[in-house]
Amino acid sequence: MGALTVAELPALPLHTAGPYVAAAYIVLFALVLIYVAIMSIRLARIERELGELLEISEQPGAPAGPAGEQGATGRESRS
Repeated sequence: MGALTVAELPALPLHTAGPYVAAAYIVLFALVLIYVAIMSIRLARIERELGELLEISEQPGAPAGPAGEQGATGRESRS
């Protein structure tokens, strides 16, 4: 019954919807581009902070982690 009703409906005029579809794709592309930019900025900041932490942990007088002689990776330090 429902398929018969759908088959009888006329097609939508696509020449009026074209600009709206194009605008929707442009907005979606812009949002994805902004999301990727934000994620790359966050990744760069995390990599920079991780590099700083690795430099601090490799210094000769660096204090051991809370687990005694083990560092953040769980491996024993080689002094």
